Amino acid sequence: MQSNSFSPWRGLLGVLGLTSLALGVTASGPAAAAGDRVNNVVLVHGGFVDGGGWEAVYKLLKAKGFNVSIVQNPTTSLAADVAATKAVVDAQDGPVVLVGHSYGGAVISEAGNDPKVSRLVYIAAFAPDQGESVQKLIGTPAPGASAPPILPPVNGFLMLDKTKFAAAFAGDVKPERAAFLANAQVPWGVEALAGEVTTPAWRTKPSWYLVTQDDKMIPPDAQRAMSKRAGSTVVETPGSHAVYESNPAVVATLIEKAAAAKN
Repeated sequence: MQSNSFSPWRGLLGVLGLTSLALGVTASGPAAAAGDRVNNVVLVHGGFVDGGGWEAVYKLLKAKGFNVSIVQNPTTSLAADVAATKAVVDAQDGPVVLVGHSYGGAVISEAGNDPKVSRLVYIAAFAPDQGESVQKLIGTPAPGASAPPILPPVNGFLMLDKTKFAAAFAGDVKPERAAFLANAQVPWGVEALAGEVTTPAWRTKPSWYLVTQDDKMIPPDAQRAMSKRAGSTVVETPGSHAVYESNPAVVATLIEKAAAAKN
């Protein structure tokens, strides 16, 4: 990475207190409350992208009869993104499965305290603990980890190097789509990275986590560490950080399992 790039992912595994985890394909986590399938699903996007990337997952879930809503976070601050998410959650007619990708995991960790949220699903996502922010979990790469090509902030916002976007974020997405995503980036607010989670919802609500084994944005070992700390039910899959676009079926399947889980 160029020397003038924003320095990402410093000490992430150290902050979590883990350097390596050997997890199988699945790991058991806490069960959701007994009852019928949770029919409302709310999808929360991460940094550098918008909610449009969820379209394929949305269609798969709609075909199974789910009521699916997509949050369009402003990604200017954690508080603003939590407020936007809670507005969508509060509009639902019953319990909600709240799903977050990447930075969206920090958003759902805070917004998930809403009483309508019954289950959390993390897709290659941050799962901060109390007092943690994404900024506290990132810096220079952990040994052996790839460094995302984040450019220096401009006017309080971050962007990825367009020429390196595909390899870092969407390595298994069709080249023309990856190029579009690179050129359609949503500037990610530095204040959003600095926003600290006050009460992580995963401490009191059941969670599921999809680890992407080929991720060049959040190291897979970091994903394993965060999911273990949260007590999540874990599934691993080959795939890039943009797994919701490259393999929407595996994402939708995990959300369905979370929605149908019983004691």
